[in-house]
Amino acid sequence: MPGTVILTGANSSAGLHASEHLLKAYPHHTAVFTVRSAADADINTNSLRAIISRYPKTKAFIHELDLADLTSVHAFATTISDAVASGQYPPIKSIICNAFYWNLVDDPVLTVDGYDKSLQVGHISHVALTLRLLGSFGPDGGRIVLISSVAHFRKKSPMSPYLPEIPDDVDLLVHPRPDHDKQGRGFQRYGTLKLVVTTWLYPLNEYLQKDPNLSKVTAVAVNPGNLGDSRAFTTNTPNSIQFMQKFVMKPLMPLIRRFADPTFRPSSEAGRDIIELGMGKADDGERGYYTLLEKDEPDPSALDTEKQQKIWTKSVEWAKINKDNTALKTAFE
Repeated sequence: MPGTVILTGANSSAGLHASEHLLKAYPHHTAVFTVRSAADADINTNSLRAIISRYPKTKAFIHELDLADLTSVHAFATTISDAVASGQYPPIKSIICNAFYWNLVDDPVLTVDGYDKSLQVGHISHVALTLRLLGSFGPDGGRIVLISSVAHFRKKSPMSPYLPEIPDDVDLLVHPRPDHDKQGRGFQRYGTLKLVVTTWLYPLNEYLQKDPNLSKVTAVAVNPGNLGDSRAFTTNTPNSIQFMQKFVMKPLMPLIRRFADPTFRPSSEAGRDIIELGMGKADDGERGYYTLLEKDEPDPSALDTEKQQKIWTKSVEWAKINKDNTALKTAFE
């Protein structure tokens, strides 16, 4: 049955490839692509428009969505839920939470809501969007895809000497302290974001399974691999990382993949896989963590039930979700 597929960050490196794969492989579905800027001057959004133009028989719509502003997120959720209710869009089949933000050259940046921008764009706003739209899924359910990363593992990384961490005082996640080591702490915030996303996955699935009306909606978190050609390496990053991508990561990608990291791959493959998890595998009933398209285990800290509940409770608070604006009533009983 045709459904609506929502993809955030649709004009990102992996997002562009995901968008094209969705339109090419699943043309009977309605695609809702969100971008931070839909301006004609935005080169990346114009790339998305060019992709859409190659598939004129599909139904694809670009929506401007500022994930750094919860007012914008809640307004967008209302727009989509109203469109589904009126029949303008078919029921939701999949929500793919692809967008993220990082900054490895500055102190933490706060959003208009007063939260760390990395955490809000990559997690809090996706919490709001997902929970607000659960009531717009069809009776056959569907799939929520969260984007994790190998960076969520509490292991040493050449990008940072600091491990991802969910502190006892979880409010420190939204109000991180400045530090002289911009790259190290910036990458730690990114890894912590992905740890938070992965941890939140488990109570989300638990509550979905308990709700008789939403038990057919399944959630997965995927490590899409290390994307050596991603534009992220040239955005808010020091010159050393940009140099490394240009002269090492891109030209040596096949060798790195073969001899050092089998998940080191181009964005095109990641884009295809996140769509397959959201669409081709959407009805397999599986939940949990994936590496590429294979079921896997996350970092053990993501399975700590006490931390899971802390993250769940604070996430819905930060996202301004309550029993009156989500269909997931079991989470508030």
